[in-house]
Amino acid sequence: MNRARTPSLQARLSLVLTVLIAVLMGIGAAVWMRETRQAIHEEVEAATRVAQQWLVVVLAERREGGAEAEARERLLGRLAAVGRIRANRLEVFAAGGQRLYVSPESPYKAGRDAPAWFAAQIAPELGARRLDAGALEVVLTPDTSRAVLDAWDHLVAALGWACALLLALWLATRLAIRRALAPLQQIHAALEHGASGRFDQRLPQYATRELALLARSYNRLADSLDESRATNARLEADQNLARTIQARLEQERRAIARELHDELGQSITAVRSIAGAILQRSAEQPGIHGSAQAILAMTGHMQDGVHAILQRLRRDAPAAHERIEDTLQAYCALWASHHEGIELRCAIEPLGDARDEPLDDGVGLALLRVLQESLTNVARHAHARTVEVRIGLRREGVDRNGQAEIEVEVRDDGRGLGAQPTPGRHGLAGMRERLAELHGRLELLSPPDGGLCVRARLPQPVPVT
Repeated sequence: MNRARTPSLQARLSLVLTVLIAVLMGIGAAVWMRETRQAIHEEVEAATRVAQQWLVVVLAERREGGAEAEARERLLGRLAAVGRIRANRLEVFAAGGQRLYVSPESPYKAGRDAPAWFAAQIAPELGARRLDAGALEVVLTPDTSRAVLDAWDHLVAALGWACALLLALWLATRLAIRRALAPLQQIHAALEHGASGRFDQRLPQYATRELALLARSYNRLADSLDESRATNARLEADQNLARTIQARLEQERRAIARELHDELGQSITAVRSIAGAILQRSAEQPGIHGSAQAILAMTGHMQDGVHAILQRLRRDAPAAHERIEDTLQAYCALWASHHEGIELRCAIEPLGDARDEPLDDGVGLALLRVLQESLTNVARHAHARTVEVRIGLRREGVDRNGQAEIEVEVRDDGRGLGAQPTPGRHGLAGMRERLAELHGRLELLSPPDGGLCVRARLPQPVPVT
């Protein structure tokens, strides 16, 4: 509702230009009135002086004319013959104040007068001239009414032309402004088009510099947004593909685990049963009895290995309902149970956000992979007696965005990195690649007291609100 009441930019500019022109015309009218007042003053003053000089001559002839009565009649006759003196009213008074003669009114624009307010503003103040004619008194009074009326008529005509010119200028400026601001409608339509999520429309190059700059800025913004949408679409497609591949891998792992349990596990169990039977029946045959014992021991180790493989396959990724901290803790316990000769110290802190929400599956899987690879390298290559695992949030020296990091640190007291064989380095390369995909990093440190420290850091995911 407020938007409908607000005048448009076109109406505002037209109004401002119209008011400016009207003010200039008002100033011009004031200057004209001052100049006209001065011109009327000079014109009437000049006519009054001429009439006064003529009267002086006429009155001088009257004094030389002899008898008073005859001279007075001659004076009145001459004045009556002259009639109206231009821009002046002539009156003759007797000694007692009786008016004997008054000049006739001007026939010029008879019956019309300028408005009183206009006459008060423009008519000059001129005093009457009184001339002594013996027993008579001649009064010459300047009359500016006709000149003021002419000025009024000129002003009315000028105002008419001015109003017509003002209307023409208003229409011309309105049309010019409408033409100049016409591209704004196109810009508005493009912005509305972009607000709906479509950035395929581009603005042309305008002749006006300001509008051209605005069009170029919008086109660059639309290009950037269009490219960002395309990039997001590609990323979403890649993520969908990655999730599909991951789901397929999980299915394959579960299928392999079932095959190992059903086929290989049963076969080993059958071999152990046969070896047990042979062991019971060969007590008096030392060679066969020893071989049976070796077969039992070997199949026992094979069952433990298959059991470990099944645990890794089936706990390879945390379940949707399981927290990553629990998964990591469980894996540490499983690893420790299979490597009783190595003391494992495990400290895992909560890794979720302030609302205690679980981590993203991709981050959780990366943490589990780093822990698995690090502990596997310790068991295979380090010849360590103790290993420490610390997993938690690192808030000191956070990244440039002020985001906390998840830190995984596996420290052992073994032979260090230099003694590690070449096959182990492929596992480290895989860890680096996995962390790099999540904007993380991997560090290999050699502590002063020996051994190796594997430290991985990942940005803590920001929860979506």
